[in-house]
Amino acid sequence: MGQGEKVGGGQGKNNSTLNTQNSTLSYLRIFTSRNIAVMLILGFSSGLPLPLTGGTLQAWLTMTGVDLRTIGIFSLVGLPYTLKFLWSPLMDRFVPPWFGRRRGWMILAQICLFLGIAVMGFISPEYAPLTLAALAICVAFVSASQDIVVDAYRTDVLHEAERGLGAATFVTGYRIAMLVAGALALIMSDRIGWQNTYLIMALLMVLGMAGTILGQEPDKKVMPPKTIEEAIWGPLKDFIARPSAIAILLLIILYKLGDAYAGTMTTTFLLRGLEFSPTEVGTINKGMGLVATIVGALFGGTLMVRLGLYRSLMVFGILQTVSNLTFMILAWTGKNYGVMVFAVAFENLSGGMGTAAFVALLMALCNQRYSATQFALLSSLSALGRVFISPTSGYVIESIGWAMFFLLTTFTALPGLWLLWRLRDAIGMLKGER
Repeated sequence: MGQGEKVGGGQGKNNSTLNTQNSTLSYLRIFTSRNIAVMLILGFSSGLPLPLTGGTLQAWLTMTGVDLRTIGIFSLVGLPYTLKFLWSPLMDRFVPPWFGRRRGWMILAQICLFLGIAVMGFISPEYAPLTLAALAICVAFVSASQDIVVDAYRTDVLHEAERGLGAATFVTGYRIAMLVAGALALIMSDRIGWQNTYLIMALLMVLGMAGTILGQEPDKKVMPPKTIEEAIWGPLKDFIARPSAIAILLLIILYKLGDAYAGTMTTTFLLRGLEFSPTEVGTINKGMGLVATIVGALFGGTLMVRLGLYRSLMVFGILQTVSNLTFMILAWTGKNYGVMVFAVAFENLSGGMGTAAFVALLMALCNQRYSATQFALLSSLSALGRVFISPTSGYVIESIGWAMFFLLTTFTALPGLWLLWRLRDAIGMLKGER
């Protein structure tokens, strides 16, 4: 009996060790997955065109002496990013004859972006502003279309365990591209001129094409909608038919609301409220803040492998909420560099973690048959609360002051956390294999 117990105990220990080793190997396999590397490249490809039709283009117009009214009108160039859900059903319905249902659209969009950004460099804002505006709108339209299909591809190809880290690496690539096409492009334009800058930016789209070619097809073969009518109404019917559908839609609106509400006035608070210099705000709030966001997204995505979706959303959501209080403390302490650095770092770090979990939630909610349309709709819906609540910030600050404003933004985040807790079972059952 003693020997039998000893042998059995040894086998139990060996099995436990083997299970631990298998779990570790499975964990490490996620970090070496080709899907994760491709997400980094595709994030870069998605982020690159946005500044080239936005802030960087505005700087070019300003430097060449274009009048303010014309520059103001150019802000309409970004409209396709807001309205992209209108044509997303077409990208669910039709399948290109090359590279599959998602990658086929991606490579087509990237080729068009390569050509469009390059041609923009040859047009003079001073002598042909309307031509440049028309081309910029076309580039923005194709860029928004790329976003639609890249979001759908990410939803379709990433396995459940990969979603958090996949979302984090995508955000990292996106942020790096924003820095390259924003700050770096402005520096380059001073040295080699705007035409050469835009040509080099166009060449960087080749990285996106490489990512598309290297990407794998999703494991699961999905039948696309058979008609345009199904492509339009099918995603809505599919989502509304689910248990707790309305509550989940409300959660999508509320989850990042407190974080976004505080973010609308952070720069103004630092500049006007505490009178930090533009250089200090640019270096710490923008520069260090960007690094903290990337670190937060990667750290959060890594933790999600262990924590799972619901616990990640809750933990990161609480951190987001608490981060608003650090700005309240900064308002109380006044112009204090140490507190400013801590507040900016904490807010961006927790915001990056929350973004990784939130994007993973959107992916888990999408039916692969309609993922282009559903992701576009859900991501647009997530901005709805911010659009309506942000305009009130100035009035609130004038009434109650900066410290109480940041306290109010903390309370604004609580309904989302409460609703998340109420939906814990529904979120825990999400597998994204529909």
